Amino acid sequence: MKRILSIDIVRGIVMIIMALDHVRDMMHVNSITQSPTNLVTTSPMLFFTRWVTYLCAPTFVFLAGTSAYLSFRRSHNVSSTRQFLLKRGLYLVLLEFMVVNLGLFFDLGFHTFIFEVIAAIGFGFITLSLLLKLSARFILMCGLLIIFCHNLFSLIPFESGSMVKMILSPLFIPGAFPLLSHAVFIMGYPPIPWLGIMLAGFASGKYFEWPGVKREKLFLIIGGVAILLFFVIRLINIYGDSVPWSYQASGVLTFLSFMNVTKYPPSLLFCLITLGSMFLFLSLSEKVNNKFIHILSVYGKVPLFYFLVHFYLIHFILIAVMFLQGFHGSQLDFTSGTFGRPKGIESGLSLWAIYFIWIGVVMMLYPLCKWYGKYKENHQDKKWLRYL
Repeated sequence: MKRILSIDIVRGIVMIIMALDHVRDMMHVNSITQSPTNLVTTSPMLFFTRWVTYLCAPTFVFLAGTSAYLSFRRSHNVSSTRQFLLKRGLYLVLLEFMVVNLGLFFDLGFHTFIFEVIAAIGFGFITLSLLLKLSARFILMCGLLIIFCHNLFSLIPFESGSMVKMILSPLFIPGAFPLLSHAVFIMGYPPIPWLGIMLAGFASGKYFEWPGVKREKLFLIIGGVAILLFFVIRLINIYGDSVPWSYQASGVLTFLSFMNVTKYPPSLLFCLITLGSMFLFLSLSEKVNNKFIHILSVYGKVPLFYFLVHFYLIHFILIAVMFLQGFHGSQLDFTSGTFGRPKGIESGLSLWAIYFIWIGVVMMLYPLCKWYGKYKENHQDKKWLRYL
């Protein structure tokens, strides 16, 4: 089965946008002390610089599920696919803690272990490996049930100090847990809500086997319905997100409040607006074919390679920025989650510079991604390439 261009295009779009979020997170002057979605301290430009990147993680997870389905269809072998998903899932969890965490913090002492999107995908693959014999319809129902209902977990009246709540909470909501005397484990991407997105992506894989025109119309309908549902549920303002919107001092701030949905964990409304947008992009990419589109697909063909390399590239640029701003090596702090930026001292760049560096990062990664994509295509006999 040939690669599906629309998947590579949309994945390429979100990979590019993702780099913006990570450049902002590591380098923006206020990123350590202020949230870009805090309506008291943010600006519309900073808010939407963060908000637009919300599209990345759910698209990444959804299409990982879709790719798992298409791989399964190519092999037509439950046993081999199960073995691959299990191995890849375990590999991704290990990769998160040993390689991604190092690229994120540059902390050789590993004082922080954070469970984020790569580990969440790994968890999803492990779970999928156990569900391959079930029908796609049943898997889709399970995925939608999780997406629509996982917000109810916080409403369950557990008894004070409940052991059940202590065990289940990290699966549904973020949290931090001490490890030994010098390290902390952070559950940044609670796996159950993200599993719902992956299951939906896996079950939707069958639609990518439809003819292009038929896919385009279906994705347009799904995207439109999801976004319409987002606005209806958000206007009702009772369920769907842990933070209800409210009228603010100005119309602009009220709109920001309305759009300020929760990513950690991904609320129902977060999923509707991001996945709805993803389906619209998929629909559009089915009928667009030009040079720019193929440039986007270069990034989308090698998502994990891009993900790993871009973290290290951004972090090396950050260190260079710190030295250019006059800091010395002894002032850089890699143990407290500030990415090396001196703790308690103002550092970093303004928002316009963040955009400038983001564009530079994306441009530098293009030839690397193009080379690796061709290498992977020309060496399909090397099985280890399936893991990167």
